[in-house]
Amino acid sequence: MFGQLVIGPPGSGKTTYCAGMVQFLSGFERQVAVINLDPANDILPYKADIDISDLITISDVMDTLKLGPNGGLVYCMEYLEKNIDWLKKELEKVKDKYLLIDCPGQVELYTHNNAVRNIVAELVKMDIRLVSVHLVDSHYCSDASKFISVLLTSLSTMLQIALPHVNVLSKCDLIEKYGKLAFNIDFYTEVLDLSYILDELKEDEDFHRYKKLNSALVDIVQDYSLVTFVPLVVEDKESMLRVMQVIDKANGYVFGDLEERNIQEMLSYAAGANFEYDKIQNVREKYMDTDSKLDDVNNGGGDEEEAQEVVDVDNG
Repeated sequence: MFGQLVIGPPGSGKTTYCAGMVQFLSGFERQVAVINLDPANDILPYKADIDISDLITISDVMDTLKLGPNGGLVYCMEYLEKNIDWLKKELEKVKDKYLLIDCPGQVELYTHNNAVRNIVAELVKMDIRLVSVHLVDSHYCSDASKFISVLLTSLSTMLQIALPHVNVLSKCDLIEKYGKLAFNIDFYTEVLDLSYILDELKEDEDFHRYKKLNSALVDIVQDYSLVTFVPLVVEDKESMLRVMQVIDKANGYVFGDLEERNIQEMLSYAAGANFEYDKIQNVREKYMDTDSKLDDVNNGGGDEEEAQEVVDVDNG
């Protein structure tokens, strides 16, 4: 069995992603089962084949144990860990289907608490080949300090979950909703020279106080060289296809024989050399206005030094 463990902070679009992906994969005649492991997710836009609410609900936990939302979520996941046989039994009902596992959004579950990690380990023992799909809201790119936090959270999650991992920059159609990006989109997806991010932080009044800390955090991300992002717009079929291809490569589904592929799809994998450029160019052309600064210079509205600065950043 193959599947995706869909994780990410609250509001990153995990449930919307699962609803969109199950429709998208069904178009390829892939048999999909959706598993809701978020006990706080009581309104689902998809039909859950397995739902944790059949085992435990966060409302019952909060009422009975007088816990808050965060404590209730942790308790629910630890309860599921102790009752993993229930999940294993339910999974037998969807045997040989492709799994989409919709997980809670509490970040601590993937960075500090071991419940999710232990649950995943049990699924791996069942020969379920999972890839963790970590969704991050693209609007964090508009704030340098938030983007550094996102990078650290992604890196920590990758190390904690210990699965093949794909970071996804979600809601790219709204990427400039909270302000124009300082750099081109590929700077954020490919996580290029982060020294430019430190330059952006100089405008922050607390920058000088935490300058050494920010520099150290950036160095950690760059030293590991593990964090990159795939841009995603759920409503865009081309975007969904690119994400699906990356995920299928990560968990080995692309090399299996569970699904008959036509020649065109096979050729799309063979043309991987153009894949990274195409996925970035698509987002840039559809949803961003990244060339306006250069246009101003070309039309006499700026100076050559400013234009060269933009080109240097674009070239990494």
